[in-house]
Amino acid sequence: MAIRQLSETLINQIAAGEVIERPASAAKELIENALDAGATRIEIATSGGGKALLRVSDNGSGMDAADLELAVRRHCTSKISETLEDIRTLGFRGEALPSIGSVARLSIASRRRDSAGGHEIAVAGGKIAHLRPAAANPGTIVEVRDLFFATPARLKFLKTEKAEAGAITEIVKRMAIAFPAVRFVLSGSDRTTLEFPATGDDHLTRMAQVLGKEFRDNAIALDAVREEIALTGFAGVPTFNRGNSAHQYAFVNGRPVQDKLILSAIRGAYAETIPSGRHPVAVLSITLDPALVDVNVHPAKSDVRFRDPGLVRGLIVGAIREALARDGSRAATTGASDMLRSFRPGFQPHAQRPQTPWSAETSPSRPYQPTTGFGERPQASFDGLSMPTARAEPQFSPQPAAPEPNARYPLGAARAQIHANYIVAQTEDGLVIVDQHAAHERLVFEAMRKALHSKRLASQVLLIPEIIDIPEEDCDRLMQHAAELSELGLAIERFGPGAIAVRETPAMLGEVDAHGLIRQLADEIAEWDTASGLSAKLEYVAATMACHGSVRSGRRLRPEEMNALLREMEVTPGSGQCNHGRPTYIELKLSDIERLFGRS
Repeated sequence: MAIRQLSETLINQIAAGEVIERPASAAKELIENALDAGATRIEIATSGGGKALLRVSDNGSGMDAADLELAVRRHCTSKISETLEDIRTLGFRGEALPSIGSVARLSIASRRRDSAGGHEIAVAGGKIAHLRPAAANPGTIVEVRDLFFATPARLKFLKTEKAEAGAITEIVKRMAIAFPAVRFVLSGSDRTTLEFPATGDDHLTRMAQVLGKEFRDNAIALDAVREEIALTGFAGVPTFNRGNSAHQYAFVNGRPVQDKLILSAIRGAYAETIPSGRHPVAVLSITLDPALVDVNVHPAKSDVRFRDPGLVRGLIVGAIREALARDGSRAATTGASDMLRSFRPGFQPHAQRPQTPWSAETSPSRPYQPTTGFGERPQASFDGLSMPTARAEPQFSPQPAAPEPNARYPLGAARAQIHANYIVAQTEDGLVIVDQHAAHERLVFEAMRKALHSKRLASQVLLIPEIIDIPEEDCDRLMQHAAELSELGLAIERFGPGAIAVRETPAMLGEVDAHGLIRQLADEIAEWDTASGLSAKLEYVAATMACHGSVRSGRRLRPEEMNALLREMEVTPGSGQCNHGRPTYIELKLSDIERLFGRS
């Protein structure tokens, strides 16, 4: 077949297949153009999920007649000249408007601030109409109707109107976070109006508008620099997590991106702090020389490539982990709210009751007879306990430090142990409920992780080695990593073809369930064992060992032991959640308690 030149309309439609995938893609391109024009107010209106109508209005610099005629032509832009080494705008390819015009009905009305009147141009299915004068306010109004009417096949791949409208909402949210000084309004017949008032330089307030006011109370500020690459933003405490990664926002030089490297770094930074299937909430902004990042990877400009990806990943992981170690041990404020919602009043005088004969056993006015809780029989076990204080010497640390006189402790003083598993402590302005097993598990893990980077962990020799029968292939895997396990204080030997002899266990774990520990280690190594061996995953092994050697649920603690646990939690990084990411304590303020009793 002979080679021939494609028509301009067909070229634009091919480009539209990459640039404009759905209505949200068109919205993104138009909002970027408005921001590049210096707009401080952007209004987006949609109908039919953006398929029937998408209108973006701004108060930016506007365009004159000559600019309008070039704007709808391919590869015409005012944002770059001869090089891609110094891109400082959101758009630069000059493809968005002609691509939209080739598959939809596009009209643009614009006026410069210093112009007496505006102009309008229209494009329908790639055909450009004549420019004409138009009444317009300073700025630009871009209207897109009947998206993909010129390429009906693309319409079949779009989702429901509700899903497409939701995708546009997500685009607006990302832009709003990136540009807090801009007011965004999203409205239309297919949605309720969403408005983000401008917050100036107050990024956290804008994030609270988008992510909810709880994010403000559960966010840790990030501010780190490494080799002229700066990272700022906010990371949520580990116990403030979500069921998907939609609440993770990343920006590179102000550009919203969905980069796999950044998302992977966020996951790595929160390792061992968030439960499986849950995702952290974070907003990261990376600033660097434009020459060190390539934003021209994909026509949609949502992916970037860093010249030194290892440096960027290390910066993100290091900054988040440092922030979590500094301030991430506190519990999420949502924990108390969940606790309050779990309370149900036992007597509701205005509730509708069935018409049944009265009886003393079912009457709401009957004497209260608890079957569980703090009745006389359950409470009798606390009679032998002395009143605890917050001045106990820590006994969960190899080198306990004496508390300062008149010191005030964030986790307060232990007052009781409930069901041999939960410690209730009184603070200055409320109470704290601690899961003793989860808390001690975290303390042991942090101690083991710290020791990993300094020396071999101390071990205790078993008087009689424990023999554990496991499949031969599991024995082989464990023995391949016997040296690494020995660094953790776990000494094992082969005992026949299908058995392992445990001769030493880590001293800090005390009494260990060796059978359960060995079997779980064998399962984990079988799942993620690689040629690099266990050395890169020793922290995971340490977490498993810490779980098997921590204070067990059901063990009664003395008051001094409970207080020692609280004091250690206060000085241990990441103590707000266990190795599996579950919270170790929940704080309930006195105001919350008074609200339960109607005193506030």
